[in-house]
Amino acid sequence: MTTPSPVSGDPVRRVRLAILDDHEVLLDSLSSWIGANAPDFDLVLSAGSWVQLVHSDNFPTELVFIDFQLKESVSIEARVRTCRAAGAKVIVLSSLDTREARERALKAGASAFLSKAIPMREVMDSAREVMGVEAGENMQKDWRPLPVGALHQLRPKLSRGEEQAFKLYVVGFSTIEVASQMNVQYETAKTYLRRVREKYTKANRPASKKADLIRRAAEDGYLQ
Repeated sequence: MTTPSPVSGDPVRRVRLAILDDHEVLLDSLSSWIGANAPDFDLVLSAGSWVQLVHSDNFPTELVFIDFQLKESVSIEARVRTCRAAGAKVIVLSSLDTREARERALKAGASAFLSKAIPMREVMDSAREVMGVEAGENMQKDWRPLPVGALHQLRPKLSRGEEQAFKLYVVGFSTIEVASQMNVQYETAKTYLRRVREKYTKANRPASKKADLIRRAAEDGYLQ
């Protein structure tokens, strides 16, 4: 059931939320607290690893909480940019509350950087503020899980230009911006990306949509 808004009487929309944290106890604690105290958020995904997050049928969500210090080698910049490119906003939670960590997260596109030392009510208030402007927008819905064994499928061999265009595109640059970054013509950048899609398709690894390409990049180590 939805809860009537105290102002307009309209139903309060629940924000679809995911959490990425490799500390199992903390992940369970966050999930339990949100379930009991934040009825305006729908926690649809609790992931203990980056791969688990991006391979979930529930990804992308509208908002993702990401732990800054994961044990995995994927950088915070790559994690934030991938989520943003997929249509999700990001709040980074960290026990390492330094200026450098904050600047890295925010520069990559995170909407907020919060210390794990603050109360959960303040975290959720920040989440509400982040989602307030675009609360009514629908995010991407078509992010299906990979077939079993997909991670072990052939990694296509890309040319230097194809690889560079691929890396730029999956972190959020448009095709026009990819061309500008590479200092090539628009049609050249478009051709690079078309060839990347074709090579992944020939390897029986879907790549027709941008969401597919982001997943392929995450699988093959192009997001660093």
